[in-house]
Amino acid sequence: MGRLQKVFDQKKEGVLNVYYTAGYPVLDSTVSLMKTLQDEGVDIIELGMPYSDPLADGPVIQESSLVALKNGMSISTLFDQLKDFRKSIQTPVILMGYMNPILQYGFEKFCRDAAAVGIDGLILPDLPPFEFESNYGKVIKECGLDFIFLVTPETSVERVKFLDNLSSGFLYAVSSSSTTGKEKNMHDVVEYVDRLKTYQLKNPIMVGFGIKDKSTFEMLKGHANGGIIGSAFIKALDSANGYSTSAISFIRSILN
Repeated sequence: MGRLQKVFDQKKEGVLNVYYTAGYPVLDSTVSLMKTLQDEGVDIIELGMPYSDPLADGPVIQESSLVALKNGMSISTLFDQLKDFRKSIQTPVILMGYMNPILQYGFEKFCRDAAAVGIDGLILPDLPPFEFESNYGKVIKECGLDFIFLVTPETSVERVKFLDNLSSGFLYAVSSSSTTGKEKNMHDVVEYVDRLKTYQLKNPIMVGFGIKDKSTFEMLKGHANGGIIGSAFIKALDSANGYSTSAISFIRSILN
């Protein structure tokens, strides 16, 4: 049983996935922040691989990507940082990014290297389902990596079921069709998730985009399996208290 599946077997709701950009706020903060998140009770860690032209990301994550790139973060640097992280971190870790830099790195090499360091899954928003089915999915599966597709409130029932069937680990329910970090009407989000649940999907449902604090996270309980927090966490890292102290304070404000 994979690490992601264990999380959802042990927790049917209230699963917290925290996203932040690798190499932000400083180049060598990646693994120390992972350890902090694990120690504070985060269930899943989603590491963003910085890219200069991210499609789905709002201004906070875009800015963090630019800073991380200026700091010298790259896929090669990230894998070098992660080579021993499983000695101290058992929390599932997902890599989120875009195809262009991965194709430059080499897709098969990327998947092999990700699996070798102990990554559990991938989120690649610009990998089309057709390309996944006809080409890349085989490599991903051979490397033992989960792959998570995104759905939105505008995604048809048939396509939701199709993407759910292709996904493993969980299904990422984008709360609306806007970018990350925007304000959302959480009552609309809850209605959307409840609609997804009537489709009898095989994967757990995690909600992202607009989950930012204890209130929005708690509203998902009884509806989704959990929530994904990104922009609000990255904002918290800007605090003058230092990124480690700020990370601890932020997670405790969600879970305590």
